[in-house]
Amino acid sequence: MTTGEPGQPRTDRSPWNWLLIVPIVLPLLTFLFNADEPRLLGFPLFYWLQLAFVVIGVVTTTIVYRMTK
Repeated sequence: MTTGEPGQPRTDRSPWNWLLIVPIVLPLLTFLFNADEPRLLGFPLFYWLQLAFVVIGVVTTTIVYRMTK
């Protein structure tokens, strides 16, 4: 698949793609959720952070998609 002039290869190299590292590395930082406290509505911090990681992944993917479109 080509874009622009015929004969030019398509390039997906954008600095915005580096933002996708955030949702990959963030859940690997165990010191963020290596605790039972604080609790919110009876659920430990771990469960709330897991939901936050999903939201962060969606937001960063949306930003990268829109900026590289």
